[in-house]
Amino acid sequence: MKLLIVTQAVDQHDPVLGFFVQWIEEFARHAERVEVICLRKGEYHLLSNVRVHSLGKERSTPRFARRLVYASRFLRLAWRLRHGYDTVFVHMNPEYLVIAGWLWRLLGKRTALWYTHKSVNLKLRIAVFWARVVFTASKESFRLPTKKLQIVGHGIDVAAFVAAPRRARRGAPLHILTIGRLAPSKRLAEMLAALDVLHREGTAFSFTIAGVPATRADEGYERAVRADLIHKPYARTVTFLGAVSHASIPALLAKADVFVNLSTTGSMDKAVLEALAAGVPAVTTNEAFRELLEPAGLFVKDDIPEAIAAALRTAATTDIAPVSARIRAEYALPATISRITAALSPGV
Repeated sequence: MKLLIVTQAVDQHDPVLGFFVQWIEEFARHAERVEVICLRKGEYHLLSNVRVHSLGKERSTPRFARRLVYASRFLRLAWRLRHGYDTVFVHMNPEYLVIAGWLWRLLGKRTALWYTHKSVNLKLRIAVFWARVVFTASKESFRLPTKKLQIVGHGIDVAAFVAAPRRARRGAPLHILTIGRLAPSKRLAEMLAALDVLHREGTAFSFTIAGVPATRADEGYERAVRADLIHKPYARTVTFLGAVSHASIPALLAKADVFVNLSTTGSMDKAVLEALAAGVPAVTTNEAFRELLEPAGLFVKDDIPEAIAAALRTAATTDIAPVSARIRAEYALPATISRITAALSPGV
């Protein structure tokens, strides 16, 4: 298989997509050659059969012309590289199938879309029309009915997220961690509401937030959360780390007693799976994790601060070894990529 991968960034230090460098490397083990087209490239170390082509976001482009410039560059690259690939894997960006799906159909390329979000819009519908197969992590992660859908699970580098022995707390503060984009869908304000309850009840804690906003709207949300936090009596126990590389996440998890994720995306958040793989209990209201975490008392269906606070308090002493073992068995990156490449093989 000669593979073209389309993604936003190839940069091992990217706070959101740093993990995808490992995905590309794993794909390269299954392919004769891999061409990658990305919006932006940074630092990466990949196998010799991989070439990375940037659309130039790391360089300055006038704001009004960006989309047109990137679309034009993308089409030119898709055409210029056409003899170097027979299969296309588009990661989380259906707009590339909107732009070039017709071209790939004319060229006879096998096309696939990876998408994990509950949002369904016209762009996604067009992308699914052009795609031969659609991959997602769970049934909740893709809400557009289609016979093209294949649920393959997430791909986690389980070797990096080793479940360490849980330390005895002995009255020490509860160390709470969240990792992800600072956006309304991640619901930091609701996390603070749960911390209000913990504080009122006398539970000592610290709260670490790792992540950055991605849009102007996200930046406004972060400012609002910070402004609200100033007035909290526990404000000094909350730390904003900003952008963190994917390589630094295992060390953050090693210091945490409990991970919290209140995302409304409806898809399996990779950060939750990584926490569980590392042996850290994860409290979530995300319905995608109901089946996995409800038996352990870590899924909160009653979306109220008192219920979330209660789950945070008890999570630190919850035995999640069976859950962690399941994550490591079912969501290991090599197995996930093997399922994807098998579905993309000629004749399948």
